[in-house]
Amino acid sequence: MIPKHVAIILDGNRRWAKAHGLPALMGHKKGYEQLKLVGEHILSRGVEYCTVFAFSTENWNRSEEEVAGLMEIFLGALTMELPYFTDRGIRLRVLGSRERLSAKLVAAIENAETVTGSGAHGQLNLCLNYGGRAEILEGVREMIRAGVSPEDVSEERFARALWSHDMPDPDIIIRTSGEQRLSGFLTWSGTYSELFFVEKNWPDFGTADFDAVLDEFAARGRRFGK
Repeated sequence: MIPKHVAIILDGNRRWAKAHGLPALMGHKKGYEQLKLVGEHILSRGVEYCTVFAFSTENWNRSEEEVAGLMEIFLGALTMELPYFTDRGIRLRVLGSRERLSAKLVAAIENAETVTGSGAHGQLNLCLNYGGRAEILEGVREMIRAGVSPEDVSEERFARALWSHDMPDPDIIIRTSGEQRLSGFLTWSGTYSELFFVEKNWPDFGTADFDAVLDEFAARGRRFGK
């Protein structure tokens, strides 16, 4: 059984770097390279959407140097790395608030989404400046701006106001590095996701590890409260 939507919390880049005697930014760079490898494999298995937690609303609290380095990685992925995604027919979407992002990065996001928009081999969603509560609050604001009356508020209508409005809920959420919490990731849409907590740090998580998750997912019974 192949899920339609897989989501991943890319945790452990800094721990991987520390374990290898490297600066934190090198861990993030290695994590990005692993994302390309594993993300392409996930989509090649028939998964239609792969969503990754790349930078949370809380990550701004990290050092200026680390945040600046991460923003450079994101900018490079959305500009110089675009041929990697277009050659493979992968659509790119960025979910999250555009506030606090540089004008240059926002322009790169908009261009990348347009350039890769016709890709037919799956969609990679980067959650950037994302928080589950922030997404819900923005959904409430969107409904208020749209003039939706209280009587017309429903789960379906509210879901259409979220950043993730045009994709199915994630079937699977994976978190690497051994942490066993979701940290505000896909708070609304992840309600019935199957959770997998993996001990490996993200840069060590490979295609065989994902295939093992798929095997376990196929063996689980999903009853959705029935």
